[in-house]
Amino acid sequence: MTRGAFLRMILAGSPAVLPARDTKSEARLKGSFRRPEKNGWIFVRLQGAPRDIGFQHGYWLAKEIATAHRTIAFEMKHDSEREWSFFRNAAKEYFWPKVDVEYREELQGIADGVQARGVKLDLWDMVSLNAWLEWSPYFLGWYNEKHGVKTPITVTTADRCSAFVATGAYTRDGRPVMGHNAWTGYTNGVYWNIIFDIRPQDGHRILMDGYPGLIHSGDDFGVNTAGIMITETTITQFEGFNPDGIPEFVRARKAMQYSSSIDDFARVMTTGNNGGYANNWLVADRKSGEIGSLELGLKNVTLLRGKDGYFCGANFPVNEKLAREETKFDRNDKGLSSNARRTRWEQLMAEYKGRIDADAGRRFLSDHYDVIAGKEDPSERTICGHVELSPRGMKPWQPEYGTAGAVQAKVADAAMAERLSFSAALGHSCGRHFKAAEHLKKHPQLGWQKPILRDLIAHPWTVFESAGT
Repeated sequence: MTRGAFLRMILAGSPAVLPARDTKSEARLKGSFRRPEKNGWIFVRLQGAPRDIGFQHGYWLAKEIATAHRTIAFEMKHDSEREWSFFRNAAKEYFWPKVDVEYREELQGIADGVQARGVKLDLWDMVSLNAWLEWSPYFLGWYNEKHGVKTPITVTTADRCSAFVATGAYTRDGRPVMGHNAWTGYTNGVYWNIIFDIRPQDGHRILMDGYPGLIHSGDDFGVNTAGIMITETTITQFEGFNPDGIPEFVRARKAMQYSSSIDDFARVMTTGNNGGYANNWLVADRKSGEIGSLELGLKNVTLLRGKDGYFCGANFPVNEKLAREETKFDRNDKGLSSNARRTRWEQLMAEYKGRIDADAGRRFLSDHYDVIAGKEDPSERTICGHVELSPRGMKPWQPEYGTAGAVQAKVADAAMAERLSFSAALGHSCGRHFKAAEHLKKHPQLGWQKPILRDLIAHPWTVFESAGT
């Protein structure tokens, strides 16, 4: 079967005929497994040396990685007007030299694993896929300016995610509670459905959500056995990139795997910061009850922390200096999605002070209250985001009725994190489905997405927990 035929089969929804296991594969898969899909989620356990973890990842998720790769390559070509070969070459030249040996081994292992299942992707495809969130607009803005090339208007920061972390007087038991919903385009967001249970040879055990083929979570929600809870939201309309820095995907995975404190987390994320996928990181230490907010710009870095209070993220730049120097965002336009959601977070934190727990977190992430309209009205201005329902869109990222918004959600309290557990809902956690064919029929201007746009089905909240020893 050719690579093209294989990918077409996957995209058509037909089961791919994959090679049977061999003896070498059996040995490398020891202790790992993939569970049957549960409410849309795929749970995989990975363990061992970096190359074995990678092989297990590639082997168990070969079909999903092939589909994700094809989707991302399609989108990148549309948005950047560049072929996938450009990103493969850039990954090799600019990203690979700064990747730690441990993660080089894991990336090679993923390539080995997918190839063992008959998928013809290689190491540079894996590195390029992992750097996906750093290409546009971060790397591309820098690269195009350096080479005197005009950057297409479709190369822009995606407003990804809404999140909160609270502790002390704000939570029901005085211990940290964290929640996050991932905002992205529905074309790629339907595949953000992996639960990774990783037991590495070195560092802490991790339970995190993730994307096929990525060594980091990507939308960044996870807990580790040292008691650290991590999530983030992107800084909207951010500009800046340092090609000599360490890739964000390396730092994010390293922080998840090796952090035992908020100080550890901040040190890993700021060391060698390349500005790629610039985020406001929310973090908690369930052992001490302390929470933190690390707003990680390229020029401006702000770490706030405390044991009594909350931090919220909705893509708004917190630091006024960062907003002025590193973004094009208007902090004073109350109608913008980021500002409206920030206001709603403030309202919810005040209303639920002393009562925030995992159940409250699930309600927050399903919230449809529009502070501008003053009523329940799901759109780009609500925490449970529905850009597809908005005549305003979410420019410059999404046009009117753009196919984007909240694609999944997660919540954990300190007791859940202690068990290496969290609650997750795939699709809109409010329960509303998105039907691709119906939407494209109503909005034919989005027809270019037809080859890759799929239904986004809402599933119930489900608790996932590390699979033991």
